[in-house]
Amino acid sequence: MDKWDRRFMKMTYTIAEWSSCYRKGRSIGCVIVRDKRIMTTGYNGAPAGIKTCREKRECLRDQLGIASGTRMETCYAVHAEQNAIVQAAKLGVSIDGATLYCTHQPCSMCCKMIINSGIVRVVYREGYPDPFTLELFAEAGVRLEKYEGDLDGQEGAELEISH
Repeated sequence: MDKWDRRFMKMTYTIAEWSSCYRKGRSIGCVIVRDKRIMTTGYNGAPAGIKTCREKRECLRDQLGIASGTRMETCYAVHAEQNAIVQAAKLGVSIDGATLYCTHQPCSMCCKMIINSGIVRVVYREGYPDPFTLELFAEAGVRLEKYEGDLDGQEGAELEISH
C-alpha cells in the first residue's frame, strides 16, 4: 500500500458524502483511477430525474424488510461503482486497466460490471455480505484488496488481499 492508495481511498469517503441514500451507514463513494489519474467518480443515489430517498424521506429496502446483501435491484439508488462506470461510458473515458477504489466491497451486480469494464484491481475498506463477489473476482483475475490502514495518518497502510 502506498501514499496514492491512501489518497484515493480518502477521496472515496469525501465522495460518499454526496450520496442521497436514506439508510444510515450506506453512503458509498467510488473513484476509478488509471496511472495515478482520476478517470471518474461515483456515489450511490437515484438516477437522474428520479426523486432521491432523502427527498422521499424513506428507504424502500427498509420498508420492505430487505436484508443487506440481498435483492440489490430493489432500491431507487444506482450503486456508486455503477455510477462511476456509467459516467466513464457517457464521457467516453476508457477505464480498461484501471483501479477502482470504493468505501465498501462491491456487490455481485457491480462486480460483473467491473469485470466487463476491464478494471483490474479493486480496493475497498468496509465489507459487504456478498461472498459471490469474491468468487467472481477470483475467477476473472481481478485483484480485490481490503484497505486496512489509517486514512488520517501520513504513514503507509497495511493491505489484506482477499484472493
